[in-house]
Amino acid sequence: TTAALRAIEIEAGVILMGKNGTDGVYTDDPRTNPDAELLSEISYIDVLNRGLKVMDSTAITLCMDNELPICVFDLLAGKVCDLLAGERLGTVVS
Repeated sequence: TTAALRAIEIEAGVILMGKNGTDGVYTDDPRTNPDAELLSEISYIDVLNRGLKVMDSTAITLCMDNELPICVFDLLAGKVCDLLAGERLGTVVS
């Protein structure tokens, strides 16, 4: 929630949410469900309705109310520069 508040305050264009060991948002927990699928895009409402653990619901709602997209990606994959250069990685929540 703090990151969402700060991003809104500084009028950021996106929140980059680097994760450890996951490359985006899945339909279910890929560690327990081998059939879970990586989503390239998902809406804020779908994240809330499906109970997906992207970030807490207050932060998701703040981002939704302020039309602030969230890019969820694997921080340890070493592709931060690619992401900053405009390559499409992970999942965009918008």
